[in-house]
Amino acid sequence: MVDTAEAEQLLRQGLGKRMVRGDGINRSTVVSGDSDMLSGGIHHYEQITQSAQSQRLKRFLTTTVMPVFLLAFTPNLVVIIWYTVIHCEGSYLKMLSVFSHRSILSGLSDMWSLMNYPSPVVIWTLVIYCVYALAMMKLLPGENVTGPVTPKGNVPVYKDNGFIYFVVTICLFWVLTICLHPFGISPSILYDKFDEVIYALNAFSLIFCAFLYIKGLLTPSSTDSGSSGNIIFDYYWGMELYPRVLGFDIKVFTNCRFGMMVWALLVCIHSVKSFELYGFVDSMFVSAFLQIMYITKFFWWESGYMRTIDIMLDRAGYYICWGCLVYVPSLYASVTFYLVSHPIHLGPVVTTIFLFLGALNIYINYAADVQKQEVRGANGNCLIWGRKPEIIRAKYQLENGDEKESILLASGWWGLSRHFHYIPEIMLAFFWSAPALFDNIMPYSYVIWLFILLTHRSYRDDTKCNKKYGLFWHQYCKKVPHKIVPYLF
Repeated sequence: MVDTAEAEQLLRQGLGKRMVRGDGINRSTVVSGDSDMLSGGIHHYEQITQSAQSQRLKRFLTTTVMPVFLLAFTPNLVVIIWYTVIHCEGSYLKMLSVFSHRSILSGLSDMWSLMNYPSPVVIWTLVIYCVYALAMMKLLPGENVTGPVTPKGNVPVYKDNGFIYFVVTICLFWVLTICLHPFGISPSILYDKFDEVIYALNAFSLIFCAFLYIKGLLTPSSTDSGSSGNIIFDYYWGMELYPRVLGFDIKVFTNCRFGMMVWALLVCIHSVKSFELYGFVDSMFVSAFLQIMYITKFFWWESGYMRTIDIMLDRAGYYICWGCLVYVPSLYASVTFYLVSHPIHLGPVVTTIFLFLGALNIYINYAADVQKQEVRGANGNCLIWGRKPEIIRAKYQLENGDEKESILLASGWWGLSRHFHYIPEIMLAFFWSAPALFDNIMPYSYVIWLFILLTHRSYRDDTKCNKKYGLFWHQYCKKVPHKIVPYLF
């Protein structure tokens, strides 16, 4: 995975003009530095040269090679997931046999050949949903909430109506499903045509990201924008941190109203399809119930999500927009997608155990988020687990020189490890995947991905906080030395 946060930092620093262009060396810099280079001997000069070369190579790999690879690979990845479930009985081993005695391109070509072009029903379903989602962003009531101050000193403002939107949309889905059933109309058609959905979303996301690139180039929404000078990286990483179009916040739409909400709707669609085929299946119920509970928690806490690293650091480019528009619906709902064709009867005891353990992890995850919000909301004047919280008042500077302060909590769940809330999130994903049992590894694709993502994110977050808070972050790390798993990691 390319470390886009580090890439942007390298681009901001510019790596020095001598590292950017060999023919653009600042003569005064070279002259003033010659004596220092020679005083260390030829070996010292070689170390400096090698360091510059390695940084140029690292910059090229990070900002060009890896984005090109991901732009080419990721659309195929979601096709592989669909192909594995529909044509390989959910077995990655059977899927890999497609590549035996042929090239990777030939195997992928065969997979794509089995996909159908989007039909009018799929296209109109997606268009109507997007129009509905955008309308509800404006029409549903909600208080205005603010995100964190950006490096340029801007404060994003959001309308906090995500939970209402989630409840209204889920209720509307089930009302329409029940009312249209007598007429032979079922949302399960989107399961049958999911290849068309993937095709349409892939095509739309590529065009949408191009639009965001041009918009950021010509009419940025705020000063938190800019070009790296590398069109590939700009398209992949994004031009703007908080783009808005006609008053609509792009990240709220892609991340929340589309990515997370479509995930929930697909889980419901898979449940309908399973019921149409087999009646009530407890494995589908467990997986669907836990996922819907988790997504409910997400929308209840949506305003808090707008203050996370995903929103604060990641620009609106292919990296985050394709991920929310295509990857989330394809991978995150893959467990129930798999269970439609693999009905498993767990029995009441196993069903109860999975539901209890899953719900427990949802509670822990939510409780950790609430602790941090309460402490910051009360400015540290509250109790955590019956005690006054240990906090560090970390000061930091914006790019414009303004000084700000943030509270770093080192008590409660946040005293166990710096990212303890990742543990219940991973465990919850395991418990909504476990109803598929262990015939295939495919239903655990999301758990494996989440483990890699959150581990990587823990490093990204530490790097970001270290640069932002400096010595205050070092003090916090001494109080809370473990990243995720207490006493282990």
